[in-house]
Amino acid sequence: MRGYHFSQYIPKSLPKGGFEELLKLFTQLLQYTAGDAGEALAWLNELDKQYKLTDDDYGIGDFIQELKDKGYLSDDPGSGEVRITAKSEQAIRQSALEEIFGKLRKSGRGNHNSNLSGLGEEKNADRREYQYGDSLDQIDMTTSIHNAQVNHGIGNFMLTERDLEVEERDYKTLTSTVLMIDISHSMILYGEDRITPAKKVAMALAELIRTRYPKDTLDIVVFGNDAWPISIKDLPYLQVGPYHTNTLAGLELATDLLRRRKTHNKQIFMITDGKPTCLKENGRYYKNSVGLDRKVVNKTLNMAAQCKRLNIPITTFMIARDPYLQQFVRQFTETNGGKAFYSSLQGLGEYIFEDYVRNRRRTVR
Repeated sequence: MRGYHFSQYIPKSLPKGGFEELLKLFTQLLQYTAGDAGEALAWLNELDKQYKLTDDDYGIGDFIQELKDKGYLSDDPGSGEVRITAKSEQAIRQSALEEIFGKLRKSGRGNHNSNLSGLGEEKNADRREYQYGDSLDQIDMTTSIHNAQVNHGIGNFMLTERDLEVEERDYKTLTSTVLMIDISHSMILYGEDRITPAKKVAMALAELIRTRYPKDTLDIVVFGNDAWPISIKDLPYLQVGPYHTNTLAGLELATDLLRRRKTHNKQIFMITDGKPTCLKENGRYYKNSVGLDRKVVNKTLNMAAQCKRLNIPITTFMIARDPYLQQFVRQFTETNGGKAFYSSLQGLGEYIFEDYVRNRRRTVR
């Protein structure tokens, strides 16, 4: 008998205070403590006192020892403090990916669908008659044999070119992305932590690309008074500084990184909460945090126009609601021809995920 048999679903109660449950909480805390294992464990201990996460059989001390045994923590020989390892860094990225994007299956290819069909890499639902030049692996043999039986009968079976149907396929493209993260002081002003959601999204995006789109590239640029690249493994430790916002320097570095990439499809994602307030000229900083400085804004807009000439769209994720800041973002987006999202911190990950995966700006050359 073919089909499915359904039975009653009985959910299993999660064991309270087990290693896996505490590990999930620990990786979350590490994102807020910028990778400081000692501080995260102190927070975990306070949470245990308040919510009784552990019991007499398995305590926080047992959890710490198991973290060391399984390679998540190591002791610093110099200071004696515990530090997270590369395994913990990967666990943090995976935790961010699952939290923001959901659990995704690993794929061996980059999977950005373009709006072109034909001889591509992934099958779609479209079918058409065989044409000269179509490859044999495109032929839908089941449908083609069915056509032959309908057209010629079963008794005198024959398969002709007119019976053949082929499966259309979608082209795939490779993408080079630079993610720019604002680390100016405003990212923690007014009692709101904006840097943790930003770096959490960056870690999730990095893990998404590593697992689902391994042929794509991702560079990460942070910008304050200056701009510099960081590696993926540095993301958990990222913190803001006493910086102004030199958006121009970030765009210049991002563009330089993308020039070195050999892919046709390039893009910049920029997460920021403020306006550009800083330039660097002849080794000196030009700063103005009052309003929108015409000199700073014009040079930033010129860089946005240059990116447009280089076919590099910029998607700005603005995590601030001030009307005059949004006006600048609209002008910046119009100059570049890119996109802008005025996102809350909670919706930031979903916006970036959808824009990255759908990627309607794709071109195939």
